[in-house]
Amino acid sequence: MEDLDHEVVLGMTAQAPDGVVIIDREGLIRYWNHGAERIFGFSADEVDGRSLDVIIPERHRQRHWDGFDKSMASGTTKYGDDDLLNVPAVGADGRKLSIEFSVVLLNDAEGQPGYVGAVIRDVTARRAREKELYQKVAAAKADDGDQLTLSVPVVGN
Repeated sequence: MEDLDHEVVLGMTAQAPDGVVIIDREGLIRYWNHGAERIFGFSADEVDGRSLDVIIPERHRQRHWDGFDKSMASGTTKYGDDDLLNVPAVGADGRKLSIEFSVVLLNDAEGQPGYVGAVIRDVTARRAREKELYQKVAAAKADDGDQLTLSVPVVGN
């Protein structure tokens, strides 16, 4: 794979339907691909150099930045390769989103933690369907004296 031109990888990243976002150690957005534009409704130019707070609901910001600062200081993150995080987010128009993402700590040119990258997927519609299903099951259980047993597969986004 060494012979693969880096421009091909960058082109794939730029055009990916999932959001790819990179922030620097100050929490400022340094990369925002087409997928992030589609998910959040902000163009790359609108968010370039801005705080990630533009997509973090206000009530979640302190917790986010506490964890971010700890990771940048320690050079490690508590999230591993198998962790898929699910958090609320906010779109440019103020709509509430549910996103899933994986995160990776990236070193700067000096080999120190300097960036955090995330690959993000909008799961808002799927979460709404799941919530509706759970409510129907709960209502059916209540109507049936809590005796209902269902096996329901969850598929797709």
